[in-house]
Amino acid sequence: MKRDIDRLMGERGIDAAIVVGAIKGNPTMYYVVNGAALSHAIVVKKRGEDAILLCGSMEREEAEASGLTVVDMAKYDYMKILKEAGGDRLKAQVGYYRAIFEEFGVKGRVAFYGLVEVGAYRAFLAALEDALPGVEIAGEFSDNIFLTARMTKGPEEIERIREAGRKTCEIVSHVAEFLASHRVEGGTLVKDDGTPLTVADCKTEIKLGMARRRLIEEVDTIFAIGRDAGIPHSRGRDTDPIETGKTIVFDIFPQEDGGGYFFDMTRTFVVGEAPEEIRKAYAELEECHDTLTAALKAGESASVYQTMTCDFMEAHGHETPRTNPRVRNGYVHSLGHGVGLAIHEKPTLTDAPGNEDVLAPGSVFTVEPGIYYPDKGWGMRIEDVYCVHEDGTIENLTKYPRGLELEPRS
Repeated sequence: MKRDIDRLMGERGIDAAIVVGAIKGNPTMYYVVNGAALSHAIVVKKRGEDAILLCGSMEREEAEASGLTVVDMAKYDYMKILKEAGGDRLKAQVGYYRAIFEEFGVKGRVAFYGLVEVGAYRAFLAALEDALPGVEIAGEFSDNIFLTARMTKGPEEIERIREAGRKTCEIVSHVAEFLASHRVEGGTLVKDDGTPLTVADCKTEIKLGMARRRLIEEVDTIFAIGRDAGIPHSRGRDTDPIETGKTIVFDIFPQEDGGGYFFDMTRTFVVGEAPEEIRKAYAELEECHDTLTAALKAGESASVYQTMTCDFMEAHGHETPRTNPRVRNGYVHSLGHGVGLAIHEKPTLTDAPGNEDVLAPGSVFTVEPGIYYPDKGWGMRIEDVYCVHEDGTIENLTKYPRGLELEPRS
């Protein structure tokens, strides 16, 4: 949580954290400015002190919503610095930050965060360190202070994820009803004009549902049928018709409008009667999901649950990443991931070496076992989002039932 940032800075020997870049699509910046609707900014956070937000004067009123102390970037007169640098933009950028660092007493080990162009920032940070003798540029390769802080959420953050989940479940319910509202001709769902209902038609309903609920789609929703359902991240082909008896993997992961919190859930549907092989596999998948979620416990190592999943799947005759690192048929991925300002964040429910994540109070994460056989023309996944409350209780935030078969209109 945010209250942990100073502690994490101290543990890692970081004297100042500088967050840079645009707001949208930049979870760390969104996090530190508390979702203020800015275009871009610089945030200076010294250890043990409140963060300072630097932004353009055109956004000064939006910046006030951050709750941070706001400084107008114009006071540093970048154009004057650029002129004195003879038009050399790298030299001017260094001079600009020198002025900021001097005003706020930034020195020691300084780490930069946010989303930037990597090559340009490599050159800039090297030049900055050379120009400022009292500054050492620090770097964190993974699990940096902000990613670690974001691994646990406070009650307000959980409530926002819950609300995103409520809206997401409404969309899934609508799409299920939309599918079932069509009649079948020759094993294919058809529209009123007699043409086949397609994946593209379903995605249009999904997009409209998001827009009506002020959710956005950062990456195309997964709506894949038949063989494509057997490839976990196939988005589905727009021209594919919706046919009876085939699995549809519907994985929806919308974000709050403006770049806020995500939700993530998956349901598998078959329109009409499912073949016996698919029914049997789906029953196994439900049993696996129930076994895992019944075992969720606050403070437990997240890696335990991937091990449990592999144990279950292998006992039921499915290959796993443990038995075959290049597995493509059976259970082919890790069990889950954290959900927050990024669709994939900590904790990670994987047994990869070095994963020390635990299901700590404040964790919000997915549980999403799946079974995939693309060569047989099917795949399936069930995904719910869970959170660990401060008292150690665990709640499923996905308030939508499971169910494989959808009965179409006769």
